[in-house]
Amino acid sequence: MSTGLAASMGKVAVLMGGTSAEREISFLSGNGVLDALRLVGVNAHAFDPAERGLHELKSDGFARCFIALHGRHGEDGTVQGALELLGIPYTGSGVMASAMAMDKVMTKRIWEACGLPTPRHVVLQPGSQELVDVRQVPDALGLPLIVKPPREGSSIGVTKVQGYSEMIDAVRLSAKYDPDVLCEEFIEGEEVTCAVLGTGAGAEALPVIRIQAPEGAYDYQNKYFTDEVRYLCPSGLPQAEEMEIRRIVLASYRALGCRGWGRADLMIRASDRKPFLLEMNTSPGMTGHSLVPMAARASGIAYPDLCLRVLASATLDTPGAAAA
Repeated sequence: MSTGLAASMGKVAVLMGGTSAEREISFLSGNGVLDALRLVGVNAHAFDPAERGLHELKSDGFARCFIALHGRHGEDGTVQGALELLGIPYTGSGVMASAMAMDKVMTKRIWEACGLPTPRHVVLQPGSQELVDVRQVPDALGLPLIVKPPREGSSIGVTKVQGYSEMIDAVRLSAKYDPDVLCEEFIEGEEVTCAVLGTGAGAEALPVIRIQAPEGAYDYQNKYFTDEVRYLCPSGLPQAEEMEIRRIVLASYRALGCRGWGRADLMIRASDRKPFLLEMNTSPGMTGHSLVPMAARASGIAYPDLCLRVLASATLDTPGAAAA
């Protein structure tokens, strides 16, 4: 991409860190983005909302923000809403799409209403997390099943439950991170992910990545801090499967009203090769182990160019409200 585009971005804040359980990963993403933007000539600066008030973005003359925050108060519509009020364009989805995609229960409701495949689920609210309620969940969903907080990412607080006796501990762990607990049908098969760049009719799905984790444990440690996971891109899937995954990912992205970029995680059921949508990430990781840069490389987009392309898509829900 041209140096002229980089110069036209103005003074850019890369928002990283924040207050969520994913603060450590956000710094890894944010520093990678910061270095890449500077490499292509963007006047980019680190900005940690946990250390500085967001109002300083305006007083310090920032023209736009690259959101490299993950999780609560970064990916859930809250920072997006603050930037809307400040009139500073930002990367990724707007307030409503960010809030919906961060909430896996709400995401499922949207996808189910649109006829998109997602695993069956049960939600345990704070008043229904006692043993008598919890033990009924395997009867509804079968075993094994997944228990997780609906508003966290990076596999934080997630348990694969193999038997009834494990349910209560799994629910208690999840409830440490979120008052609601999402119990989800376990889909036996292959894990894949698919990134999207763009907005609306112009959005495009990048190549699918197939994930092979040790003993199927694609958890927090294996995602970010080991080299034990194999990522296959090209995926090696039959072309028809690859294209179907891209199709439903684009449909899921548009159904939530996402823009700029995102990444959907899916499982392919081994018994019939049917893909199931698990979640949509509206502020995907950009670390050395992250998947959007990997898919972009497979499409011929280098990491610095990917960062600049995402930054150039920064906007507001009401673009005319941008700060002068």
